Formats: sequence, C-alpha cells, structure tokens
Amino acid sequence: MSKTSLARAALPVEPTRPETTAFAADVVAGLTATPKRLPPKYFYDSVGSELFERITTLPEYYPTRCELGILRANAAEIAKVIAAGAALIEFGSGASTKTRILMGAAKLAAYVPVDISGEFLAQQVDALRREYPGIAMLPVVADFVKPFELPPTVQMMPRVGFFPGSTIGNLEPHEAGAFLREAGRILGRGATFIVGVDLVKDQRVLQKAYNDAQGVTAQFNRNLLVRINRELGADFDVKCFEHHAFYNRERSRIEMHLASLKRQRVRVCGECVDFRAGETIHTENSYKYSIPSFGALARGAGWAPVSVWTDPDQCFSVHALTKKDDGPVRAAE
Repeated sequence: MSKTSLARAALPVEPTRPETTAFAADVVAGLTATPKRLPPKYFYDSVGSELFERITTLPEYYPTRCELGILRANAAEIAKVIAAGAALIEFGSGASTKTRILMGAAKLAAYVPVDISGEFLAQQVDALRREYPGIAMLPVVADFVKPFELPPTVQMMPRVGFFPGSTIGNLEPHEAGAFLREAGRILGRGATFIVGVDLVKDQRVLQKAYNDAQGVTAQFNRNLLVRINRELGADFDVKCFEHHAFYNRERSRIEMHLASLKRQRVRVCGECVDFRAGETIHTENSYKYSIPSFGALARGAGWAPVSVWTDPDQCFSVHALTKKDDGPVRAAE
C-alpha cells in the first residue's frame, strides 16, 4: 500500500485506493474509541511482514518452532487427510514456511496463498514457483477474515484450508467462530481444514515469547505507527510509545499494547487524538486454547474435529477438521 498523493490542481489527482480508505477509516475509528485500539491485520505491510518472520526465529518465540516440529514429525499422517490433486488454500500465508512441509508430503495440484500484503505475497510466490514447478501457484491478495472468492480454476478440485501459526488466537472468540464459518463457505463441501492452535501454558513462557530480549516484537508493534505516519500522513512520535505485552489470565490471552510515555496530541486523517501519559492503544490479542475448548469452538462453527497433533511438551497443537454436514468422521485422537 502507498499513501495517496496530494497532487497540485494542475495535475491529475491519483485515485484513492480502496485499501487505503479502509485503513484510514479503521485507524480513525480505533483511535477515537474508548479504549483506543487498532486492528492487528495492519501490522503486515512489507516491513511488518519481515519483522514478523524475524520474530518466528527468536529463541523465546516457541509457537513457530513447536508447530514446525509437529508438522515435520506428523507430515505423513497429516497428508492422509489431504486428497490427491487438492488445492491448498492458506489463510494469511506470510512466508509460506510451514506450507512447504505439506507440499513435500501431499500430492497437491494447486496452492492458493491468501494474504493482505500484496508486495510480500508476490515475492513469496515467485520463490515458490521455482521450488515447486508442478504445483499451480494462484495468489489472492485479500483480508482473509473477510469474504473473498477462490480462483475459478480450483473450484472443481478437492480443497483443504491451512491456517497455521495460531493466527486464530488473534481473533476474539466470536470472531474466530465467524471466521471458521466463513472459511467453510469459501472452501465448500467436502473440505478439510488444518488449523494451528496455541495452547494454555505457564504464563512465564508466554511473557518471554512476547517480550523478547532483542526487542524485535517491540519494533514490530511500533511499526504500526510508522506505517500510519507514512501512509496516512499522521505525526506520531514513535519514540514516545512503548511496547507492552502481558498475559490476561481471566481471558486466557496475551495482550499487546502501545503505551504513551507522556501527555501528547497526534494528528491523523484530519483528527486530533489526545493521549494521557500511560494511556495505551490495544493492538493485538493472542488467545490460548485447550484442546477441548478449541474443539467446541470448531463444532459450533460447523466443523468436526478429525485429528489433533501436539508437541511433546503440549505447548502447541495442529487440528484437522472436516465439515460436519459432509458425512461421518472418526473421533478426534
């Protein structure tokens, strides 16, 4: 995305891009709400996407390491729930690192990565085309929590959804249920859904994971303000906001905030937004589930649990789901 140009009257005016308009509307709505908040989907411009990939390699950040281990150890079993010649649709594909494991284990005909960051998505797809010339690469630039349509070429293929990384934990529980229902509509009859889910655990492990010693997560959080300045012409003094992440035991979630270090006023999209010293912008939640609680969420959204795999320490889980109206399935393991 790029900031809309303000051209001189003598020059043609660049049209406002729809995604920029939505970004501006969401930012203004969030910053004028009480308490202040910003949607986490806007973390992922090209810089934010690269920072997140750095986060996944940090020693404190266990989810990626655990999920990769689960996928590698159980690739053959997971491949059994994926029909030969299927199209793999990944919701929020990022760098597609985990997808490569499924590509190596299953007999896929097509890969449909869906991501909000078009520039980053294009880079990843170029690399994947070279690595997997036998699999059709059909990228879709979209906000995966909103309705979108699959490419026509995959409509007649078996379809399997992939939603790794416990991204589902970034959604409020009612939003997660709505997402699972919409994913069922998009994937269609006979679909399978493979979902990564972070599990409830010792909160000291969680605290370290979201407050890394190198400060990469803090940089990732503050980059959201950098993006708002760049694309919407705001005047945030990024140095005057501090990264806060903590575990909310009552709601079983990690919360990320940006805390104002002083009393200040920020201008964005024609609005003046005042901050008290210590006031925060709530930027992200990461809900943690038990295996039974996620199974209940999936059932309520029209999916039936088929199998679940975990790491030896029970830190993370990978679930295989199928549509409840598609016939009988075996009980979850």
